[in-house]
Amino acid sequence: MSQDTRFILKLSCPDRAGIVHAVTGFLLEQGGNILTSAQHGDADHQRFFMRIEFECAALTEASALQAAFQPLAERLQMDWELVARSAKTRVLLLVSKLGHCLNDLLFRVQTGHLPIEIPAIVSNHRDFYQLAASHNIPFHHFPLLNSTEEQKQAQERKIREVMAENQIDLVVLARYMQILSPELCRDLSGRAINIHHSFLPSFKGAKPYHQAYERGVKLIGATAHYVTSDLDEGPIIEQEVARIDHSLPPEQLVAIGRDTECVTLARAIQWHAEHRILLNGRRTVVFR
Repeated sequence: MSQDTRFILKLSCPDRAGIVHAVTGFLLEQGGNILTSAQHGDADHQRFFMRIEFECAALTEASALQAAFQPLAERLQMDWELVARSAKTRVLLLVSKLGHCLNDLLFRVQTGHLPIEIPAIVSNHRDFYQLAASHNIPFHHFPLLNSTEEQKQAQERKIREVMAENQIDLVVLARYMQILSPELCRDLSGRAINIHHSFLPSFKGAKPYHQAYERGVKLIGATAHYVTSDLDEGPIIEQEVARIDHSLPPEQLVAIGRDTECVTLARAIQWHAEHRILLNGRRTVVFR
């Protein structure tokens, strides 16, 4: 069956008997055929989570299915999303002076290993405009010369303009070394991913690899999480670690950690783009 007839439904709602029956019954009524299904019940918070990928030959527009599903979703108090499987997530990349994650993401997209579109790149430095040009992606340089509050607000307005012009679905902080305002964090809730170069909640803030070296840890890691106004406190999506030992200086930890950051961020973006992540308060449910 054509990819144009495949859809993804993800939802969360208060847990109760009959949710799976109601959802699968709806799909049957619409002529749907379930391809994959995953579910999770959070007993602590009495909340239910589900992701279904299905095909529906009778319908090729997600909007028709969305309209039909709305009454059931309202009755069961669902937070939900129903999208066409073929629709690609439009991602805005934010970067500063470290380009390893940016370069890795661009390569994955170019080779077809990451199912997203990158219509624009924003940076507070000019370092990677040639890299962006080599991938035919518009590069927007919005400098922060003095980092005053007024200048930050002006820069964020420009970022918002780029988002609106390019119909951005997801913002990715690919080692973007600026703190977003609480207002922008709120507006991007569940739609902005950051890569932090440590295994959170350990070693927050600046120079985490140096902090890890001083503590003599044997594992370093990276954490991809959704952005919130609480620095490095957003819901965690994915983490990865690398084993180290006492002989490695901080500079070597940084080099090892950069590979870990690239892998971790790419996984988080892919799972978001494939609609595998549901927010559960300060945590996430990830159907891999």
